[in-house]
Amino acid sequence: MKNLKLKAARAAKDLSQDQLAQLCNVSRQTINAIEKGDYNPTINLCIAICRALDKTLDELFWEG
Repeated sequence: MKNLKLKAARAAKDLSQDQLAQLCNVSRQTINAIEKGDYNPTINLCIAICRALDKTLDELFWEG
């Protein structure tokens, strides 16, 4: 399932996939795969993404 919440939060911060990837020390392809729903990130990567976007795990990764 696509992670539209992540994509929206990234866009709200005016960050490209590449810029977010650099902040989280992963490749742009990893961020792309997470947004497309093709990759299930580790909890540590989820936390890094949340910190970079000033969001909580609940806001980005939990269904609600």
